[in-house]
Parts: sequence; C-alpha cells; structure tokens
Amino acid sequence: MPAHAGPHTPTAGQTVGPFFAFGTAYPRMHEVASPHSPGAIVLGGTVLDGAGAPIPDAMIEIWSADGDGTIPRARGSLHRDDHTFTGFGRAFTNDDGRYEFWTRDPGAEPGKAPFFAVVVYARGLPDKLHTRIYLPDDAGLLAADPLLASLDAGDRATLIATRTPDGYLRHDIRLQGEKETVFLEF
Repeated sequence: MPAHAGPHTPTAGQTVGPFFAFGTAYPRMHEVASPHSPGAIVLGGTVLDGAGAPIPDAMIEIWSADGDGTIPRARGSLHRDDHTFTGFGRAFTNDDGRYEFWTRDPGAEPGKAPFFAVVVYARGLPDKLHTRIYLPDDAGLLAADPLLASLDAGDRATLIATRTPDGYLRHDIRLQGEKETVFLEF
C-alpha cells in the first residue's frame, strides 16, 4: 500500500480575502448601467462587521433584471459600452466600508417583488455570502414575496433598501450582530 493511501490530516481552513482583489477588478465594474443612461440610479451602502465597524476591503457583486424584468443574457457582462445594461456588477468597499453601483431599478416577473441578487466576499469569511436587496416601493409585492413572507419583520427589514429623496437606493449589509442581514444558503 503506498504511503499516501493512509488517513489524511485535514489542513487548516482558509478565509476569503484580503487578497481576492487580485485579478477580479476590471474597468468600470460598478457601472451595471451607464451613469448617463435613462433610469440610472445609485445603489450604495456600507458593509459592517459584528461590532458595527465598517469593513474596508469587502467585495460586493450584484445581478439583476433590467427595468422591464428581462435578464440580460448577452455575452460580455464585463464589457462597459455606455449604453448596454449588463445585469452584473462588482464593487469594492472603500476605507469607510462603502460600496456603490450605478444600475437601474430591476423589474420582476408578475406578482414577484423586484430585487438585486447579492454576493459578499470579505476577509474572515470561510465562503462568500448570498443575500438579496429588495426595492422598497411596492408593499403588496413585498408582502407576497415567498422569501420575505417566511421571515419575521426584523429579518425582513434587513433585505429591503431605503429610497433616498433623489431616487437612489441605500442598503447596509451587516455580516453579524444586531440587525444582521439575512443570508441565503446555496
């Protein structure tokens, strides 16, 4: 029997980051929609740790439908050409833990609440975290959404963005602690 066929000792676990930025950045990656295109809005917020401190080196990815509910399926979602809505974006948090995307309000299938699918990468996490950011505008659709309906009011609130006076969206992501964002298993 070869020496390597015996029992193996597990190696230590690894966490995401802080070096994951290498090879993941590309020009204008946070511009899911051109800032100058019709309907363009800013979706932004802060990523916070369990103590409420901002995380300065997290990476956030979003996917969403366009305003009419169609999912972009064309190749080249990393290419930015100032007029094509790509549906996908990536942003790093700054020193204050802030992230920001130029995008559009996503549409949804009839009877479903529109949302952004979100993935969070940050140091100290053994894997990425999946969540959603819902638009706050239609209380009826939010109440009927299967995921939101399965949560208590406090947890549901962690997934719903706030609309700013200028029409933009604000949503903080809390990795743990009080008002921890609801994360989904995949």
